[in-house]
Amino acid sequence: QLQLVESGGGLVQPGGSLRLSCVASGGTVDHHAIGWFRQAPGKEREGVSCISSSGGSTNVADSVKGRFTISRDSAKNTVYLQMNSLKPEDTAVYYCAASPDCSYYVWAFASWGQGTQVTVSS
Repeated sequence: QLQLVESGGGLVQPGGSLRLSCVASGGTVDHHAIGWFRQAPGKEREGVSCISSSGGSTNVADSVKGRFTISRDSAKNTVYLQMNSLKPEDTAVYYCAASPDCSYYVWAFASWGQGTQVTVSS
């Protein structure tokens, strides 16, 4: 079964950037759609971005469009989330997860990682 581990979170000032990594083991990212989700305190987990198993299709939520970019390095079995122009409202725990197809439905994804904290604050 695919196992995912996120990293790259941290504390950043508004307007700053971070790149999150989602490293897979027990399988290849090329055979799965990989999604990034986030959950802020007191809020439901929400979909942020997704890359299809073929790598040819990506989705980005309206709230982060133009600021976040998802990409994949098959050789490293890793999916990235590049986050630019960060805002305080981007503060959350960020998770990656796998699914047969891209969507923003939490229930459609399995193999969740443990999450990485992103805090945007001055």
